[in-house]
Amino acid sequence: MSTLENQAPFRKTSRIEEPVESQFNGSTEFILITDHQTTLHKSLEQLETKTETSCCKAYVKNVFRKKTLYKRFPILQWLPNYTTTDAIGDLIAGITVGLTVIPQGLAYAGVAGLPSEYGLYGSFMGCFVYVLLGTCKDSTIGSTAIASLLVYQIAQGVWQRAVLLTFITGIIEIFMAIFKLGFLVEFVSGPVSAGFTSAVALIISTSQIKSMLGVKSGGTTFLERWITIIRNIRNIRVPDTLLGISCVLILIVMRSIGRIKMAPKVLKWYHKFINKSLWFLGVTRNASLVILCTVIVSKLEKENNHYFRLTGHVPLGLPEFGLPPFSINSVPANVTFENEEVKGETFMEMINSLGYGLIIVPLIALLENIAVCKAFAKGKPIDATQELFAIGVSNIANSLCKGYRANGGLARSAVNNASGVRTPMGNLYIGLVVVVALMYLTEYFYYIPKAVLAAIIISAVIFQLQYHVIVPMWRSKRSDLIPGFVAFIACLVLPLEIGILVAIGVNLLFILYHSARPKVSLETLETNDGLKFLKLTPDRCLIFPSVESVRNLVIKSGIKTTLPVVIDCTYIYGADFTAAKVISSMIEDFNKRDQKIIFFNLKPSVVQIFEGLNTKLKLCYNIHALSQELKAGTEPINLPETIVIEGETTSPCNGGIDLTKL
Repeated sequence: MSTLENQAPFRKTSRIEEPVESQFNGSTEFILITDHQTTLHKSLEQLETKTETSCCKAYVKNVFRKKTLYKRFPILQWLPNYTTTDAIGDLIAGITVGLTVIPQGLAYAGVAGLPSEYGLYGSFMGCFVYVLLGTCKDSTIGSTAIASLLVYQIAQGVWQRAVLLTFITGIIEIFMAIFKLGFLVEFVSGPVSAGFTSAVALIISTSQIKSMLGVKSGGTTFLERWITIIRNIRNIRVPDTLLGISCVLILIVMRSIGRIKMAPKVLKWYHKFINKSLWFLGVTRNASLVILCTVIVSKLEKENNHYFRLTGHVPLGLPEFGLPPFSINSVPANVTFENEEVKGETFMEMINSLGYGLIIVPLIALLENIAVCKAFAKGKPIDATQELFAIGVSNIANSLCKGYRANGGLARSAVNNASGVRTPMGNLYIGLVVVVALMYLTEYFYYIPKAVLAAIIISAVIFQLQYHVIVPMWRSKRSDLIPGFVAFIACLVLPLEIGILVAIGVNLLFILYHSARPKVSLETLETNDGLKFLKLTPDRCLIFPSVESVRNLVIKSGIKTTLPVVIDCTYIYGADFTAAKVISSMIEDFNKRDQKIIFFNLKPSVVQIFEGLNTKLKLCYNIHALSQELKAGTEPINLPETIVIEGETTSPCNGGIDLTKL
């Protein structure tokens, strides 16, 4: 029930309910709480007498508070209470996840179109930074499928662009955190996110088919890749294909084995040992398979049996630290070493080539990291601003050691959680594992078959297909399937960054259409004194998309009757300049017909907007004032033209004074 109906025992004489253009169903949801004891004048006075403090001064003062320091450096909160138990849990989890990160880093570098070492370069500095700034103990920073695909489509396989993209998007994320723009992720709805993720899974799987089949493939979109694969299908390499398919099947089986648990009524020590062994086998399946295949292939290579395409040379040691490249030097083609020509680019040309990616990458990164935090939050609040800041600084650190984009990976974080991680310190050990691998193990990476790395990626991303959301979405709200399918198709057909923008645009159109067609409840009510009036109740705020629709409904309803029209403004919590112009025009139309229009319970902040155009509103904030205003046109009222209360002069109704005080 609306506020107006709750305040007085009005008798309903009729109720009109018709579809949107001609039918109006009023909302019964409670949207706004209004203090009916407060007069309009006092409310406006409160709005006008707010202390005008400098925004910059307040921000600077807040930055140097101890509370802010602890909030922006979460390590200060948990490090003083760090125990030996925490250290052991973090060490075990860090080593376990580190064994997963190494093969993933090598594999995802191929998705990004970069040499294998760049996947490892971007997997340790971000981890070190996240220990200081991260809020989620389970989140791990490193290469992800979505980030790698975006880097490939935006940087087009040029490592200088990839590193510069990482640096600039990191800076953008820091500015987003400063201006608290974490809410932007809310514009990516669940259906759009599901469609985008599913498209990414298919695109990445397609990109790895070429390594599994041993054929060449080009193009950036899903269709372009398949067209080139089909054209080169005659060049398929049987050994690579058999190895790749076998590895995919083995990884899926090992994943299933890792979820097997012996659960007798009484768990004995050997039951726990078997459960832990099976779990460890499932968690380390990628590293175990890579080690096994590398050992076998290295023996075959030494016997001059070159059956498989290999990863090749990975430079030994850590990368050179320094600022990212702000230009590209031209390099001529080298036929001997099969190096293609590299065209020179200036800084502005590089920025121009990155294009929309500078906007899309931070948005998708925030989406990925918030998804990880939500998955392991356990009911605790999530600080999106701090996560933006942490990821931004992490990627700037990555770019200083030639790493490309790193985000929080959900699958990797799930392994971290299952391994018993206690604090973000687990990221320190993950980074150290990667550093050790770069310093001492890169010579063995040469023998890793590309088909095995492709199998690792395919076996991971096929489980990201969001087909399971279709049936629940169909049952709850079928129209949500439209933006989901638009995101899925657009991301497959178009470049990924454009596809996600198209999907978000379509989703926003749905939101705008909904806001432009508010529901309005129409009722003919009668007071105890026998006075009838037409009550209209819009169910949302009046802004430019919706105000014209509401105006047409009010005018149309007013023309059909000579009764006074009362607009119950309980749910109108906001308005804009366009709404003020339309309301002013509507009041003039009613005045020309000599028909009353009264605004009941209109928020003072909205009144300010309307009265900015010198619109004369008839406002009432309690039932007594409304009854007096309704009687004013039918019988003389023994009230003075003005009333003085506590030195204030106002009219009985238009001033919003609570006449019950008189």
